[in-house]
Amino acid sequence: MKVLYVDAFAGISGDMTVGAFIDLGLSVDELRRQLQQVALSGYSLSATPRRVHGIGAVKFDVHTATHGHAHRPFRNIRRMLEDSTLDAAVKRNALAIFAKLAEAEGRVHGVAIDEVEFHEVGAVDSIIDIVGAAIGLQTFDIERVHVSSLPLGAGIVQSQHGPLPIPGPATAELLRGFVTRPGDGEGELVTPTGAAILASMATPEPLPQMRITTVGYGAGSRTLSDRPNLLRLVLGETATAAGHDEQVVIETNIDDYNPELYDHVMERLFEAGARDVFLAPVHMKKNRPGVMLSVLCSEDKRERLTAIVMSETSAIGVRYHAVRRLVLRRETREVTTPYGIVRVKIAHAPDGHENVAPEYDDCKRLARERGAPIKLVYQTAVAAALQGSGRNQ
Repeated sequence: MKVLYVDAFAGISGDMTVGAFIDLGLSVDELRRQLQQVALSGYSLSATPRRVHGIGAVKFDVHTATHGHAHRPFRNIRRMLEDSTLDAAVKRNALAIFAKLAEAEGRVHGVAIDEVEFHEVGAVDSIIDIVGAAIGLQTFDIERVHVSSLPLGAGIVQSQHGPLPIPGPATAELLRGFVTRPGDGEGELVTPTGAAILASMATPEPLPQMRITTVGYGAGSRTLSDRPNLLRLVLGETATAAGHDEQVVIETNIDDYNPELYDHVMERLFEAGARDVFLAPVHMKKNRPGVMLSVLCSEDKRERLTAIVMSETSAIGVRYHAVRRLVLRRETREVTTPYGIVRVKIAHAPDGHENVAPEYDDCKRLARERGAPIKLVYQTAVAAALQGSGRNQ
């Protein structure tokens, strides 16, 4: 599983997050290209190498022609993102971040989510920071995000509402469930944008064992006296140990739904945390052909995934049952082939046998780029994986 660890020893902000993604390998040209798909203008981007306390980092900045703060209601930002031509996953992640922020602001000010009006976060630079973070998540195919404890700082911060305590009310709302260190540090270390990014994409669960692949640093704007003002993103792979776990199966039978739409439904379910989603043909009452939609998930995801099934399909009910499964120890490696680098999933059976499965999307992309049959790319990836594990073909 591809895992991102957010090491926020000096806090987190939107620009630090994007800068760290660029340091991880996100192309600035690709970032610009994707951001052009949102109806925003009058800005330019810069990504400048910095050295903070001897550590190389990237300082990401959004430069705008005006210096005032735009006031944008959440409904306008949501419409802007929905009308954009961003990749579907990027669009959903960006909308989820803004929705978390709107929920928090709504609770603080006692207004409906659609009536929430963003001040600082409604400005062009904050919108770009949030969409940029969503682009970073998609670029690295991150499946799970963990975060360190968060230093909240201390003092008073000036805002469009006047002076506010640190952390700001919306920030405090967003960080419900996260481990924090109140009073640690000077000034505002976790911004509302940074908190919203974490609230929508990160889990406050302990970090599992992981094999580190890349580390990136994003630089902040201030100079701190007691620590480098950096955000560290650690990208890696987890090797899941063999064992049993408890899961839930959500099922429903459907016979009055356009089958073309199941692709979208399955995509949404996987993005929301489903472990597996599959369709099976069934015959229903009056011998009508239908489809049984099955979703495998952990108990904590059951309600969220059920809501997606009920809203996206024509199902009028679902059934649940608990299952126990055996999971082999598995990992993902990158192997080098004559056609390029391919990610390979490897499952380790108790008898020492290894099941090797190259990532289809990698093989498909390399086959197109190199004009080679996909079966050859696939076969060379399997051979490289077996050779790397010391086994003969």
